[in-house]
Amino acid sequence: MSTTLDTTTTTTTTTDTDTDTDSDVRHVIVIGSGPAGYTAALYTARASLKPLVFEGAVTAGGALVQTTEVENFPGFRDGIMGPDLMDNMRAQAERFGAELVPDDIVEVDLTGPVKTVTDTAGTVHRAKAVIVATGSQHRKLGLPGEDALSGRGVSYCATCDGFFFREHDIVVVGGGDTAMEEATFLSRFARSVTIVHRRDTLRASKTMQDRAFADPKISFAWNSEIAEIHEDGGKLAGLTLRDTVTGETSRLPATGLFVAIGHDPRTDLVTGQLDLDDEGYLKVASPSTRTNIAGVFGAGDVVDHTYRQAITAAGSGCAAALDAERYLAALADAPRPGAALERELADHLA
Repeated sequence: MSTTLDTTTTTTTTTDTDTDTDSDVRHVIVIGSGPAGYTAALYTARASLKPLVFEGAVTAGGALVQTTEVENFPGFRDGIMGPDLMDNMRAQAERFGAELVPDDIVEVDLTGPVKTVTDTAGTVHRAKAVIVATGSQHRKLGLPGEDALSGRGVSYCATCDGFFFREHDIVVVGGGDTAMEEATFLSRFARSVTIVHRRDTLRASKTMQDRAFADPKISFAWNSEIAEIHEDGGKLAGLTLRDTVTGETSRLPATGLFVAIGHDPRTDLVTGQLDLDDEGYLKVASPSTRTNIAGVFGAGDVVDHTYRQAITAAGSGCAAALDAERYLAALADAPRPGAALERELADHLA
C-alpha cells in the first residue's frame, strides 16, 4: 500500500499499520484542550514527546473560555478571566513544542499498538499513545421548542450572550455554581433574573450562594421545573413552571432562558472502544488515568463527574501525561521482534 506522508505534521493517509515506521508515528496525540488537554500537552512537550494536540474547531480552550472571572485557580491572587487563563496555558504548551491544531477528531481506532485518529479533512494521524481530554457539553432541558429557540431567547452561555439581554426578564435554570455564576453575571444587564431550581436548597458553594442571595435583581422559584417553553414570532415569550411538590403549574414571563443544569461527557467519539461508566463518563483505572486499552489515557471532565474544577482537570491532565510518558518508556525498553536474532548475528560477526 502506498503511503503519502505530510512532512509538516508527520501524518499519513493510510491506516495500514503494517507499513508504519517511526517517522510515520507520533509519540502521543492529545484529543481536546481546556485545563486537562493543555496541561497534558505541556507535560508531554516538556518530556520531548512532541505532542500533536487537537483543540477542537469550536470548543478550543474548553468550558473556561465561556466563563467570566476565575478566582480559585492557584497563582492568581486577584483572579483571572477564563479565556485569559486558557490563552496562557495554550501559549505555555506551545512554547515547549506542542503542536496545536484547532480542529476536531471525527473518528478513532484505538485498539492496536499504533492508534489512529482522523480529522475533519479526512487526514489520518498516528500515535503510540493517545490522551482523551474531550471534556463535556451543556446538558439540555429536552423540551419541545428548546432547539428551535436556541439563539432566539434560549442560551447555554451567559458570557457569550448576556449582553443581548439588556433590560430583559431572564430565567436561569439550575442550582449549582454555574447557575449562580450565570445569574450574577446576567444581573448586570437584565431587568430581573429568576433562578428556577427543582429543590428548596442549592447545591452551589456557599460563596456563590451568598452572591446570588445578596443581588437585588435575583429572585428564586424554589421546587420548580420548566414544563413548557412558549414562543411568539420565533422568539422566547415565556415559560410554564411546574411545582415539583404539588404539581401545580404557573406562567412566568421571560424573554431570556439560560440553561445551567449540568453537563454530559463528550464520549461519543470513543463509545464502543473505551469503557464508560453508567453515566457515560470514561472509566479509568484510578488512581491512574489508564483506560481499558493500553496506551490510551483519560483526563478532565470526560472522566470526572465529582469535582469538575479547573485545577482538578489540570491535575488529571498532568497525570495522564506522566502515565503516557511511562507507557512510552516501557515500550522503548521492551525487546523488539527479532532483537535476539540481531544480537546473535552481531556476536557472530564480532
